[in-house]
Amino acid sequence: MCSAPTTSATLRDGESVLETCPKCSHIERDPKAAPAHHRDVAYGGDPGLDRVRLALTTRTLGRAAPLDPGSRVFEIGFGAGAMLRGFLDQGHRVAGCDPDQLHVEVDPQVLARAELHACGIEEVPASAEPADLVYGIHVVEHVQDVHALSGAAHRLLRPGGRVLFLTPAADSASLRAFSDAWWLLEDPTHVRFFSAASITRLLTDAGFVDVRVTRSLTDNLTMEGASIVRRVRPMDRPAGVLASRRVRWFAMALAPAAALLRLVRPRWRPTLVVTATRGAS
Repeated sequence: MCSAPTTSATLRDGESVLETCPKCSHIERDPKAAPAHHRDVAYGGDPGLDRVRLALTTRTLGRAAPLDPGSRVFEIGFGAGAMLRGFLDQGHRVAGCDPDQLHVEVDPQVLARAELHACGIEEVPASAEPADLVYGIHVVEHVQDVHALSGAAHRLLRPGGRVLFLTPAADSASLRAFSDAWWLLEDPTHVRFFSAASITRLLTDAGFVDVRVTRSLTDNLTMEGASIVRRVRPMDRPAGVLASRRVRWFAMALAPAAALLRLVRPRWRPTLVVTATRGAS
């Protein structure tokens, strides 16, 4: 992100190498060079855990980017439309884009009432109505051309509108502690990890102002349990470590202790919450 030469950081397994910027801690990752026992599919969640995560994410968005009644929101990568449905139910106008890589069934109300684009955000027509909020929940870590994404997000916002991203933290102490067992390395489509410095630079370069970065207390609360299992029993799991019911129960049981650790040591938290504003021009 800052154009400084990267250094190769070899993880604990001796096989995984992450290209890390020594200046801003941004990480570029080639899954072939950093396998870290990644799974075979992009999605490795669980419906029950997803419902809890949706509620926690909705709460995080409400605190980080409060909206006036009837605002227009735009989601990058809306998936099944669960987040957009929540905004619809709150009385907001909704839109979004998604290339449907996961081939999921979209919420019927979202299909009927939202402005949806079957493409990436950079392909959304310039004629689209400007939004008050453009957000992406765990999207930017999957994107090759993040400059095109941030520029398109800026274009889709009205002056004074805000962008919000949740994304794994390259500068998290948990990555250094778990190394190749870090659960967020399991997803084979995670090709980059932003630090607070690198995502601030990305958004500033795109023309955003008032960039603010915090660290989520409650996002990915199963990370610690999943990472411990990956450390204790390192092996290839095609469907991911959380495909096991025993691992899910273990991770959920450990969640209160994980939250306490994050409370005491904020830098341990694995997720950045990033907001920025489009200026008046």
